[in-house]
Amino acid sequence: MKNLSARWVRACALLLLCSAGAHAADHHILWSLQGKTNTVYLLGSVHLLQESEKLPAAVDSAYADAEALLMEIDMDDLDPAQMQLAATELAMLPEGQSLQQLLGPQTYEQFATKARALGVEPAMLERFRPWFAAITLVQLQLMKLGFDPESGVERRLTRRATSDKKPIQGLETAREQLEIMARLPEKQQREFLLYSVDDAERMASEVDKLIAAWRSGDATAMAKLLQEGFDEYPDLYRPLTVERNRKWIPQIEQLLDDRDDYLVVVGALHLVGTDSVIDLLERKGYKVKQL
Repeated sequence: MKNLSARWVRACALLLLCSAGAHAADHHILWSLQGKTNTVYLLGSVHLLQESEKLPAAVDSAYADAEALLMEIDMDDLDPAQMQLAATELAMLPEGQSLQQLLGPQTYEQFATKARALGVEPAMLERFRPWFAAITLVQLQLMKLGFDPESGVERRLTRRATSDKKPIQGLETAREQLEIMARLPEKQQREFLLYSVDDAERMASEVDKLIAAWRSGDATAMAKLLQEGFDEYPDLYRPLTVERNRKWIPQIEQLLDDRDDYLVVVGALHLVGTDSVIDLLERKGYKVKQL
């Protein structure tokens, strides 16, 4: 499961990363689609960034041109209380069950050792399902490497849009995102947690590959990284990528009948490869141009 950690933290308002530094590229993970009287931009986001990271000028231009934004979730209207309630309902184990029981002594000890190394007492996650424990470890590992969700693309654009009074819409709700992981069979949840424990130290090199591809606008390289995970764990990747992409297409198509220009912001791996948003649009006859 080579790049699963990087793939799933994005799905929880969870992850591609981009480190600081200027970079010149022929293309970006950014496309444009012409509607009847408007332009719809499609931006592949990174969800955690270093604070010093600067967004490419092409992203700033697309944002400036857009009258409204469409993101995976409506970032400017999130209700923290509702999100906490949804997370509690979906992530908590039933009464009488524990993470240690599900994992067994040997695996749990590996998990506990890694959690403590990241500054988390494993008892704090004892009542949570494996998928939630895995996400917690992955995000903590990334923050240890210097990445911050508050500096991610969505957070930055949300703050800018709020200041500029540009409306933000959501393709799905935060609860719907959490439900994707909550519906995973217990076996897959355990596999995700085991990977998060066993391969955490390799995360930096895996993230570097994603960063390099994102920076250069290399959609082919990013698609290859996605396909590696999909080939190995199709039952996990399908609901995280393909099924969501297909649900989003009608909503994106509706924007093409509007007069306003839009900036659509979704995780970068939703825009590359077979059955991506870009691929699905092109198969329907739309001409999508990478910028």
